[in-house]
Amino acid sequence: MTTTRRHAARRASSEDSAAPAGAGTILVASIDGGARGNPGSAGFGVFVQDESGAEVASLYGYLGEQTNNVAEYAGLLAALRYASGAGARRLRIRSDSELLVRQVNGEYRVKNPRLAQLHAAARGMMSRIGNVTVEHVRREQNKDADRLANEAMDTRGESPEGITDGLLP
Repeated sequence: MTTTRRHAARRASSEDSAAPAGAGTILVASIDGGARGNPGSAGFGVFVQDESGAEVASLYGYLGEQTNNVAEYAGLLAALRYASGAGARRLRIRSDSELLVRQVNGEYRVKNPRLAQLHAAARGMMSRIGNVTVEHVRREQNKDADRLANEAMDTRGESPEGITDGLLP
């Protein structure tokens, strides 16, 4: 996968500042992906907060026809790309996908070739950031990311513009 280091993932309000939102800080990213049908119309959402809980960014993207698991990994990759571009020194990922969390944490093998490709891309990005943790949360604790994933699927859009460019290999 070609990883593009896009700084377009910053919120529009922070685009004029000298340093990206989150530079040198600890970020918490709630991620979600979904598909209406499996495979079906798919999208992801990423809700990024700083360590105090203040919103830093809301990202979402429409993926066309994909499986739910591919959409979940797209959310992870978007969060990692955002954190890397923002210069985060620590990233805490929260996901309601038990499969994704257990695969990324090495508890489950990745058998599907497509997911193996996305898993490898995610692990590579995680190693470049350094201190990344991935934890499972209940669906009720992931409402912001779920709302953003649904926004992507409902509108077939993305925010910020270009967030999906080069995201999936």
